[in-house]
Amino acid sequence: MPKFVKMATREELPVGGAKEVEFEGRVYALFNVDGQISAIDGICPHQGGPLADGPLEGCMVACPWHGWEFNVQTGQTPLGPKIKVDVFEVKVEGDDVLVLVP
Repeated sequence: MPKFVKMATREELPVGGAKEVEFEGRVYALFNVDGQISAIDGICPHQGGPLADGPLEGCMVACPWHGWEFNVQTGQTPLGPKIKVDVFEVKVEGDDVLVLVP
């Protein structure tokens, strides 16, 4: 049953910031783009690079290992429609950043 889990605080995710969080064996990457917080699968589908460690430009993050880019709000990539990362619903309650985990 999906549930919301606290993964960060707003203070830990300033505008332009990113954070990697592991929860129950899955890695999540959280991003703050102009005050909008997003959560995606934290592992690049190419060769497992840590997406939260990649440079964020606008709403696009590039994997630090090989440069594959993903939109942190949609999970899509310019590489084609068959390649994407999972996106997770986020809600902010007070200072807490909650992510809906499967």
